[in-house]
Amino acid sequence: MTSGNAVPVSDEVGVRYELHGPVATVTLSRPDVLNAQTPAMWTELGNISRKLPGDVRVVIVRAEGRAFSAGLDLSVARGGGDSSLAGLAQLSATECADRIAGFQTAFTWLRSPSIVTIAAVQGHAIGAGFQLALNCDMRVLADDATFSMAEVTLGLVPDLGGTKRLTELVGPSRALEICVTGRRISAAEADRIGLATAVVPRADLDAAVSDLTAAVLAGDTGAVTEIKALLLGAPQRSYAEQDRAEREAQTRRLSDLLGSGE
Repeated sequence: MTSGNAVPVSDEVGVRYELHGPVATVTLSRPDVLNAQTPAMWTELGNISRKLPGDVRVVIVRAEGRAFSAGLDLSVARGGGDSSLAGLAQLSATECADRIAGFQTAFTWLRSPSIVTIAAVQGHAIGAGFQLALNCDMRVLADDATFSMAEVTLGLVPDLGGTKRLTELVGPSRALEICVTGRRISAAEADRIGLATAVVPRADLDAAVSDLTAAVLAGDTGAVTEIKALLLGAPQRSYAEQDRAEREAQTRRLSDLLGSGE
């Protein structure tokens, strides 16, 4: 497959999409505002999920400039548009929930078992930026990275698919403390409490992500897909159910690799 680009249609959108064989790279490209996120950006992220070729195996989410994402763009959120906070507040409860569900699809597709997703995080990853990283399977952090679930400082809750993953990674008590205080989490602490797959010097971030991508691609495609599905479903299953899921997955792998024998 040849490489390609989806150039942002405006400065507000600020998302670039590139293909290089089985690897897709999604780049947040509003460095002048620390990659602050807007509903237009979320729409484009959702569009990328729908046009992703079936042979893509790894999706890298990265950002230009000194920060991964400063979170919600408050100039848009506090404006007067349909997707501003004021605009959302004027909707019925059902309409508001439906609008937020649309926003969530920009993030939740990163959990798909058919792809492995890697966030390359430098600088601040605040609020929506933190949740974007959390929706990825792995997070490679530069040593200057900082996480914060800052929604509480606006009187809001995290609503972009980050709360469940955060709880799974650090446990309910620590997740509660992180969310209700909105405090900053350094790369070193993120590594210690399980939020980081790896922490590397800032200058080595791209190389570390490339190495991890190569390691994922070296694995059998079908096996990687089955493994991700097994692990994603594990928290909802009992031991007996997980044992059964393992048996069924292995049966499918043996059939694919060696034939069903029928």
